[in-house]
Amino acid sequence: MSRTDAVAERLPGSPAAVLSLFDDSRGCEKFAQRVLMFDGGERCERVEPDDDEVLYVLGGAGAIEVGASRIDAVPGVGVFVSRGTRWTVESEGGLELASVLVRDPEPSPAGAHAVDLGAAGRADATAERQFTLGVWSATGCRSVTQFIGYVPRGRAPDHFHRYDEVIYILEGEGVLHVGDEHEPFGPGSCIHLPRTLVHSLENTGESELQLLGVFRPSGSPAEAYYPDGTPAVYSEE
Repeated sequence: MSRTDAVAERLPGSPAAVLSLFDDSRGCEKFAQRVLMFDGGERCERVEPDDDEVLYVLGGAGAIEVGASRIDAVPGVGVFVSRGTRWTVESEGGLELASVLVRDPEPSPAGAHAVDLGAAGRADATAERQFTLGVWSATGCRSVTQFIGYVPRGRAPDHFHRYDEVIYILEGEGVLHVGDEHEPFGPGSCIHLPRTLVHSLENTGESELQLLGVFRPSGSPAEAYYPDGTPAVYSEE
């Protein structure tokens, strides 16, 4: 689906708006994928009592405050907020956050942790694809891994993962192939890939495709398997 298919609604008790993308009503039981939108000059307090929340700054500028800590909210920054942690977001001229709520999360240290994905180094995955890690177990988020995937022009072989994943397309265009179904996508498109679903993402554009992914259980974005179960990338361990 595309974010343009979602209707903006106000968050309960908040001036901020939310676009609901994937959740249990659309067959995504482990996550709730959303876009949070804050108008310029807003200061909004948030807390999720039952769910971890994994955020990524899509656009705009502002700050996220947790206790005495202040995180600059600029494009490319990923933030993990553990369940029950009260945090405040302040926007400067508008701010958009990609949000994934993690249902029934693993115990994690209280508070918030930030990663600048734009400054992180790339690692290799299958079919000449690369990725950059955001928040994951090494940054205190024990349930999921957040990453940016970089996909060159072309189509990867059909494969599957042993994790559930939600994807938000940041840049580029392409086609999602699942069996005999072929669904085009572009910036703002959202994809839910259930565990073991055989699929392939094809970059049909002229430039590199960039996607934001969050998957559970936490691990490496490079882990993939061909339809016969053969590992597409072997572990170095």
